[in-house]
Amino acid sequence: MYTFSNRLKIGSLILMALGLFGMGIGFVSVPSSIEEAKEMVAAHDDDHGGGHEAAATEQSHAEAGHADADHASEHDEHVYHQLRNRPWSAMYVAAFFFFMIALGVLAFYAVQRAAQAGWSPLLFRVMEGITAYLVPGGIIIFVILVLSVLHMNHMFVWMDSEVVAHDELLQGKAGYLNPTFFLIRAAFFLGGWILYREVSRKLSLAQDASNDNVSFKKNFRWSAGFLVFYLVTESMMSWDWIMSVDPHWFSTLFGWYVFASMFVSGITVIAMITIYLKSRGYLPDVNDSHIHDLAKFMFGISIFWTYLWFGQFMLIWYANIPEEVTYFVQRIDQYRLPFFGMIAMNFVFPLLLLMNSDYKRVNWFVVMTGIVVLLGHYLDVFNMIMPATVGEQWTIGIPEIGGVLFFGGAFIFWVFRALSKAPLQPTRNPFIEESRQFHY
Repeated sequence: MYTFSNRLKIGSLILMALGLFGMGIGFVSVPSSIEEAKEMVAAHDDDHGGGHEAAATEQSHAEAGHADADHASEHDEHVYHQLRNRPWSAMYVAAFFFFMIALGVLAFYAVQRAAQAGWSPLLFRVMEGITAYLVPGGIIIFVILVLSVLHMNHMFVWMDSEVVAHDELLQGKAGYLNPTFFLIRAAFFLGGWILYREVSRKLSLAQDASNDNVSFKKNFRWSAGFLVFYLVTESMMSWDWIMSVDPHWFSTLFGWYVFASMFVSGITVIAMITIYLKSRGYLPDVNDSHIHDLAKFMFGISIFWTYLWFGQFMLIWYANIPEEVTYFVQRIDQYRLPFFGMIAMNFVFPLLLLMNSDYKRVNWFVVMTGIVVLLGHYLDVFNMIMPATVGEQWTIGIPEIGGVLFFGGAFIFWVFRALSKAPLQPTRNPFIEESRQFHY
């Protein structure tokens, strides 16, 4: 059985402490008034290599001088809310990123169960350990959403009744985008995902302790049913938790796009943790063919993600409908480095490194690629949230790094704690011997 070493435990707690400190700095550094916000923008006129924030502020005020004072006042208030949103957005991006890894692993795990795959049972305990983070991660996400409903931040503009009162489009969506229904849906999603994870984990352990395959068959039925539930709720979750931060924009591909991001991120983490555990001698029956298959999924889903990204971008850009294309115009103009950087990290890098079949069997090569892929998909979530919540007032600084450290430390702590609760290799799965003999 895996032992959660004190070194790893202390390391994860240190990460959490550093992250909490960084996020705290972000929250105490926000402006307390509109005047202070204007001073902060002016003081950071060298941000992003060209002073675009200061330039944008000067341009906006110049235009306001030709219009009226109300417009200038609205712009200053908007910047003020953007700066106050930054620590919340940094926390939300990191919280969602690590939660989506666990949710992506849960989907991959359910697919393996429902397909009765023969190659993967040796990896089931690793997947179950990662999905344990759904409980604390889901609670944190829900708390952030509740605090948003209570107007502790302005990430979701449709939650502001004054904004809705002057926006006919948001009024038309009020039947779906309203705080009460929003939280009910969130609780329903999280409850269903966590319920399946707990039931499947219980049946998985019961199978090892039984003399028949009743638990295995029950797990198959639960997994098949869960996949239907997941495909519907994951899309709705992506609309609610991500797409609604910019409620004037929508994409019919968005649910699939978010799914691809979480799926490849989850598979990448499975591969990295499996390689780590095997290097420590805890997964002796896992061989290079298992790692090769995980790397193939990393490669394949990276291509799938790129297909969805390009399909969404190309159709919107070619149609050039103002209310749709502005989504990408803003990201290309204001987020050029993270926008194009994440495409290189999520497509070009895995394409070049994992195309060769032999490289998929080299552990350090898979880990190196995995690190880049995870960083790329963090930037993907960053690009989904930040433009709508902080606009031009973005950077990757102490609050963002603090969020990654805190939630990364919490993820490591919870996952490896869960891995230590049961033997890492199942014993009575009907396909366990096939998994042990998996070679090609």
